[in-house]
Amino acid sequence: MALLGCGEGGATSASTTASVAAHRPQATPALCGKLRASVTGTVQTAEAPELSGLVASRSQPGVLWTHNDSGDRARVFALRPDGQVLADLDVPGAEAVDWEDIAIRGRELYAGDIGDNDRQRPSVDVYRFPEPRVPATGSTAPATRLTLHYPDGAHDAETLLVDPRSGAIVIVTKEFSGRSGVYVTEGSSTTLRRAGRFELGPGGLATGGDVSADGRVIAIRTYGTVFVWRRPAGVSLAAALRRTPCASPTPLREGQGEALALTRTGRTFYTVPEGLHASIRRYAPVRHSR
Repeated sequence: MALLGCGEGGATSASTTASVAAHRPQATPALCGKLRASVTGTVQTAEAPELSGLVASRSQPGVLWTHNDSGDRARVFALRPDGQVLADLDVPGAEAVDWEDIAIRGRELYAGDIGDNDRQRPSVDVYRFPEPRVPATGSTAPATRLTLHYPDGAHDAETLLVDPRSGAIVIVTKEFSGRSGVYVTEGSSTTLRRAGRFELGPGGLATGGDVSADGRVIAIRTYGTVFVWRRPAGVSLAAALRRTPCASPTPLREGQGEALALTRTGRTFYTVPEGLHASIRRYAPVRHSR
């Protein structure tokens, strides 16, 4: 069993139950140092009281895509970092049982209907649809529904990752034991493959995550900590998550936080917690604020 942590940074540790391949040490990601948090705005609509996913557009600078948790219809919002609403769009062809995270690859969005608090769903769904240009009204283009099955029974999950290189979909489960499973599917397969498992310390519940536009940085958050992996070339997302992450010593103090969006380079990220007119925050390294 390998111990995962931040070395001399003194931040939260994590341990993995998956085998870790030998590899050369990687430079510590900038997000694993001390971070400066700044409130960039508040969500300027009462229609978004329980946001549970966040991703930054790759083709429209300053656009963040998000959605509500369970209880809402199938729709997405486009926000500016200052909280201005640029779009409130229904997603035709989609249903919303328990949407928990949103991801992006190029100009396609992926909405993860992957929540299952009671662990009773026989399958979960990921909806893929073209990213709309904003400002916009009405609805997105019709979504393609990907119905996915776990190989070992139902799981609750709040983290959806999509590989910008290969298009592989990765779901990270949320376990009260703190030991998250990593499940992946590629191509047309509807059966997820368990590709690993890791532990984010005591009470480490994975509540959201993202991948940088170039695929080199992976971030997964809990309610209070962000864990970061640097992904070398030629390594899949699942394999990268079996490597050693680091964690910033700066806590994410924002309430019920289940959303995280990396910027293109993976050097900063945005968050938004649940709650009416919630604050949008930007986290950047203290010495590297780009």
